[in-house]
Amino acid sequence: MMLFLQRTGLFLPALLLFPLSRAEAAEDAASTRSIAKMLDPLVTFFSSNPWVQGAAVILITFTVASFVTWILFKLLRRLFSSARFNIDEHVILMLRPPIYYTLLAAGIYAGIELMPLSERLDLLLGKIIRTIGALVWVVFFMRMATMTLQRLADLSYTHAFIQHRTLSLFDNAAKILIFGVGIYAFFVIWKIDMTAWLASAGIVGIAVGFAAKDTLSNLFSGVFILADAPYKIGDYVVLDRGDRGKVMNIGLRSTRILTRDDIEITIPNSIIGNSTIVNQSGGHHTKMRLRVKIGVAYGSDVDTVRLILMEIAHNEEKVCPVPEPRVRFRTFGASSLDFELLAWIDNPELRGLVMDRLNDAIYKAFAAKGVEIPYAKQDVYIRELPPGLRNSENEASEEDSGQARGQVR
Repeated sequence: MMLFLQRTGLFLPALLLFPLSRAEAAEDAASTRSIAKMLDPLVTFFSSNPWVQGAAVILITFTVASFVTWILFKLLRRLFSSARFNIDEHVILMLRPPIYYTLLAAGIYAGIELMPLSERLDLLLGKIIRTIGALVWVVFFMRMATMTLQRLADLSYTHAFIQHRTLSLFDNAAKILIFGVGIYAFFVIWKIDMTAWLASAGIVGIAVGFAAKDTLSNLFSGVFILADAPYKIGDYVVLDRGDRGKVMNIGLRSTRILTRDDIEITIPNSIIGNSTIVNQSGGHHTKMRLRVKIGVAYGSDVDTVRLILMEIAHNEEKVCPVPEPRVRFRTFGASSLDFELLAWIDNPELRGLVMDRLNDAIYKAFAAKGVEIPYAKQDVYIRELPPGLRNSENEASEEDSGQARGQVR
């Protein structure tokens, strides 16, 4: 019975509850000695064989790494689930593989150290394990950077530095930076001299810089445009030379604009970066204000003109009710009273259509109400004719009078 309790792990609790007699104690001591005698060859085998010791450490490492990782992340979930922390579950899930591999690599490296390997093979295996570890952490930081930038883009306001349209730019830059650190770690692990590599890279960089000067200029201008975001895809912009169109694509080398004539213009970013661009869709919203200039004849009723223009603006369905249209009496012109109708439209794309409708309605309404739209008139007064023209005019008049006298006779 005592032997059963001992083998099942209940020997000590049973010993506290039921004290042993002398005969039972002697029997138990004899069984313990026999078990130790049976295990003695196994212990001797392990202690005298480093290969078996290293393999045992590596096998035990898998179990220990799994158990420690499970306990650690269970505690982290409980800790970060409190109100003081705002850590996403995805961060914990992404952190689990690199930590598990780090523990596993430490145990494998310890097991390899116990094995009687050659020094060269030992160093080679150690470098391979550390290289794989660096690769695992590089992948983790890349995924972490992508997720962090995505969250910042989701939480950013309108004019924030990191937005969805600039997300790919910062994501690629972060990945390149992390990959560069990983390459540096690889060189350090394998003890590769980077001096020659850096010198070669510098020479190649100078050569590429001179050969692709315009391309690099467009590239850097594209990066600045994406980062500064003076316009975005879908905005209506006006270029320096007067071209107006919708931004269809913003690339690292060029920007493509679709004009109202359905013609696509491709402009290098270096030119756009040094030009003045009018973004008609910029601001807090995409609305645009139209300015319809109209002149009426002197003597027209100013109040009637205001009422007509306001009525036309309110009756046009494409004109926004908010902000409300307004009429301004701008100036006394040379031959007219100059008014201006100010009205808002939802999108700059509607400018041509709404201007056509408003001008048509204004002309018809003024004609119906008897409001005159003046046009430029000039009266020319001749003080004196040139001598040649005076003589020819006198001769023509004498001929006309002579003919008249002949008819009278």
